[in-house]
Amino acid sequence: MAIIKSWWQTLRAPSSASLGFILCLGFFGGIIFWGGFNTGMEATNTEEFCSGCHEVIVEEIKETIHYSNRSGVRAICSDCHVPHNWSDKIVRKVQASKELVAWAMGNIDTPEKFYERRRHLADREWDRMKKNNSQECRNCHEFEFMDFSIQGNRSVKMHSTALASGDKTCIDCHKGIAHELPDMTGVSGWH
Repeated sequence: MAIIKSWWQTLRAPSSASLGFILCLGFFGGIIFWGGFNTGMEATNTEEFCSGCHEVIVEEIKETIHYSNRSGVRAICSDCHVPHNWSDKIVRKVQASKELVAWAMGNIDTPEKFYERRRHLADREWDRMKKNNSQECRNCHEFEFMDFSIQGNRSVKMHSTALASGDKTCIDCHKGIAHELPDMTGVSGWH
């Protein structure tokens, strides 16, 4: 009982009350900050947000298997362009802020300017996907769950070879699966 009385006396002291107030303020301020930060992060993962700058690209997707298919599963921009794990997502969001600045400065603010830089932007995204072993693809597609018996002969050959060798990743063969390809002139091995 003496310990509780001593603790209560300490808490009633003016300096302790101030400390308690500051701690409570920090705790609730942290919750509000985190909630706002997370809400903002999720708002930038919507098609509406992406189409604000990339309207042409979002329209292209409507012509692909990732938009409309027999299973009714549809991928949106963030499924392929934003990593799912939190630390990688933060890194990607910081990188994307540079893209927002480029758009705001007028570097890619029209379809014509975008098409001029499309190859550079595509190469950068393909490099990122190659480095992370096409993780965004693998969030939905995985070799070990593929039914090779219902794939075409060419797909079976390519997927089984890639699975066996381990040195290929999805983006090596599936460039242009969700977007029109840029001018691929000069790209070795591309047909």
